[in-house]
Amino acid sequence: MTLKTHSGACHCGAVRFEADVDIAEGTIKCNCSSCTKARSWLVFTPAARFRLTAGVDSQADYQWTPPGRERPTILFHFCKTCGVRTPGRGEIEALGGAFYAVQVSLLNDVDPDELAAAPIRYVDGRHDRFDRPPADIRFL
Repeated sequence: MTLKTHSGACHCGAVRFEADVDIAEGTIKCNCSSCTKARSWLVFTPAARFRLTAGVDSQADYQWTPPGRERPTILFHFCKTCGVRTPGRGEIEALGGAFYAVQVSLLNDVDPDELAAAPIRYVDGRHDRFDRPPADIRFL
């Protein structure tokens, strides 16, 4: 594993962060209703490897409890100025516990060739099956 510290930001730059990730380990596309609507392409990092460097007060929060769950699994964040989704915090045991879901498009300094070469892992978040891909990945 080769961790790199990547900087990232929302569109207007009000929310900025650093995340230690290894793009070569792969990215994630999920079919849950939220990820599908946002066309999310994510890289996950453990909570200890994520640092919000600016904009804590520039973010709005959104939580949603999926059907069949007692509570929300991810706290989504959005920039109050530009409306772009910023990294969300979650805790799902099947994904290793506490993590941040970082939109790949927020990373300012990711190498396009490295990103294109990274494997994509598809997860069936719509059915809480994070250990397998959904039946249809054509639109993810």
